[in-house]
Amino acid sequence: MKQTPSPETQNNALAMAKATQKPGQNKEQTKLIAAGIEKGIAEYKKREKAKARDRDKARKQQLKAKSNDRQIDDTDMYQGESNSQMTAAAWSLLGLLLLSWAGFAVYLFMA
Repeated sequence: MKQTPSPETQNNALAMAKATQKPGQNKEQTKLIAAGIEKGIAEYKKREKAKARDRDKARKQQLKAKSNDRQIDDTDMYQGESNSQMTAAAWSLLGLLLLSWAGFAVYLFMA
């Protein structure tokens, strides 16, 4: 599937060919030079598109990696908080248990 260059590209190529035209050069030769310039422009655009696609893929992979890292960090942070919260909850329950036993002992010995 061969794509024809856009009219803008054709006009630019013809203008460049005419600008570099030598004295005594006929129109046929100028058209051949313009065709070569068109081909060069098409190749350049194709390479730039490929580079842009590669850059976009790399950028998306970096964003995905950062997102995964952030999710892992968030998970670790939540686990760390839950562990410290469990420790605080365990200490408060232990304190309440000891306080209730002390109260029960005081009640038994005072009665």
